[in-house]
Parts: sequence; structure tokens; C-alpha cells
Amino acid sequence: MQQVLQNISRDELDAIATACERKAARVSSLVADGPMDDEAARALLVLMFGARRKADAILASLGEGGFGRAAAELINGGGSLPDRFDAFVGALADHEAHASDVAAELLHWSDPDRYWLWTKWMWDPRTETGSLRLVTMEEFDLYGSSPGDTYLKVGEAVAFVNETGRAVGFTDIGSGPFGINVFLACTYGIYMYTVLRMRMTQEFNHVVPQLPELARRLLGVYRLEAA
Repeated sequence: MQQVLQNISRDELDAIATACERKAARVSSLVADGPMDDEAARALLVLMFGARRKADAILASLGEGGFGRAAAELINGGGSLPDRFDAFVGALADHEAHASDVAAELLHWSDPDRYWLWTKWMWDPRTETGSLRLVTMEEFDLYGSSPGDTYLKVGEAVAFVNETGRAVGFTDIGSGPFGINVFLACTYGIYMYTVLRMRMTQEFNHVVPQLPELARRLLGVYRLEAA
């Protein structure tokens, strides 16, 4: 957190958390009235860091209205959360690299008090990297038997980091439930800068956004008004 605050002000951290509140309100409005049409689904996908450039391809692969129906089943369907998560990931099998991120973003931003965020920059089991691993003990199990099971394990880790972080002010950012998101995004940003300084040229490092912009991009709230 000391490294984070060297690169971003507390006021900016709170501003990012406020932008997260606006994103959650927008997503909630898009999914509130049952299955989305493709226009609404595209508006939702462009709010997601990992999927925005694949929005049209994702919608096309599921056919007209297919994404909206899959999203509605994920959010409001019957069955256990891991089963619903896995079913959604299966529906996006043609876009496996983004499926889990999209599922978790749909859940979290539509009901942030109930569901948590999970993206590859938080935890990628294939590469064993992400900000969540940087702030949890190695004994903390983040490996699930399926994407849905992994989502539950990530939730346990997020709750642990949030609880311990609030005790010392690390995740007590903003007035809503988004402080943990902002903290983890900034943590990943610091990790990125460290790796780039070791491996890349100084000219390349200058291309990388500063931490406030990078955190907003990771959370899908950069230039939110224009999305």
C-alpha cells in the first residue's frame, strides 16, 4: 500500500471506487429486466477490460439473443453458483480465454454486495500469477476443479484480503464494496511496473499508463461516460 500511495493519491483511489459504483449501477440497469437483447449485451461487454474488443465476436458466437439468455441464467437461474458459472463458461466455449472473466464481471457488477470480482489480472491459474497471489499466503488454495469451483475459492481469498485490509486501511477505499477491487488493481499495477522495469526498455515503459489510468482500465471504468 505504501508503494501504491507513492503513485496515486487517496482522493484518486476514492474517485476510482466512485466510478466503480457508477459501473455497477449501469450493469444492474442492463440486466434488470430479464434477458438482454444484443444491443444491451454489447453495451455491457464493452465495460469489461478483457472482453471489450471481443464483444461482437462473443455475441455472434452465441447467436441472436444467446448471450442475454446465458447471462440471465447465470445471474438468476436455478442450481448452485458453481454450476451456473460453469454453464455460462461452457456457453462461451469459443471464447474460453475470456469466459470466466465475463461470468465473474456479470455477477459482481450486477450485485456487488453478493458477488465478487475475478479476472485474470487478479488470478490466472494457468500462469499462477495475479494480484491476489501477491497479497495472500501461498498456502491459500486458489485452484478449483472447474471454473465455478475456482470462483468460490477466489471469493474466499478476496474476503480474506478485504477483511484484513480493512483492519489496517488498505481496502477501506470509497463508500461502497469496491475498495478491494481498487486495491487489487493498484497492486497489479505496481507488479506490472516492477516487471517492466526489469525486462523492458525505458522507452517501452513510457508507453504504459500511469497508475490511476491503469487501475481504471483494469476495472473497466476508464472514460466510463464514453463507454
